[in-house]
Amino acid sequence: THVAAAMEQLFTAEEELAECVGLSHGSIAIGASETALNLFLLDKLKEFHNTYPGIRLKIYNHSTPQAIRALSHGTVDFSVVTTPIDIKKPLHRTSLLSFREILIGGSSYAAIASRMQSLHDLSEVPFISLGAGTGTRELYSQYFLSHHLVFSPDMEASTTDQILPMVAHNLGIGFYPEALASEPIARGEVLPIRLVEPIPEREICLIRDTSRPKSIAAQKLMEHLQRD
Repeated sequence: THVAAAMEQLFTAEEELAECVGLSHGSIAIGASETALNLFLLDKLKEFHNTYPGIRLKIYNHSTPQAIRALSHGTVDFSVVTTPIDIKKPLHRTSLLSFREILIGGSSYAAIASRMQSLHDLSEVPFISLGAGTGTRELYSQYFLSHHLVFSPDMEASTTDQILPMVAHNLGIGFYPEALASEPIARGEVLPIRLVEPIPEREICLIRDTSRPKSIAAQKLMEHLQRD
């Protein structure tokens, strides 16, 4: 009892020193889907880097399934991806941000954009989408199927960023994150197409492997991502 208080202070100081050392250098590997990176992760990483400039950040741009596989194989510390997500223990999911996508078209689709449309109305219109094997493609395949339609895009893009210029050049219409589409819409580069059927809400999620230990730096960054 005479030394208990002193020992507690020593242990606390030891933990604080270890944390300082752990946050002064090292590296964190992150698997990230493109939409998660652009909508959420970049701003958070900027804040973290300003606070802990000694930590190297390695970002691996993956589709959601690829980012989850990388985490399962231990090649990244954690992943930040978009739904839909199919994971099993020991992987654990934490929701970070909800977002919506909208349907957009170029100037050639002004007549379509001028009035409310249903998916059935657009059956003859060419669609642009990400390729098979991505979470986005799976989401819209299920979305169309729930309305008794088959989602069969006429063109496939490798990344979400490629969809916008393809749509702007009137190669077809496509789904795009609303927050990223607002400026191109304001500039008149693309037009929003209103749908009768509500487009499913999506989430950006942090996925971690609970069976693997994390460095102090990786743990700190995960905590930072979960703050409002």
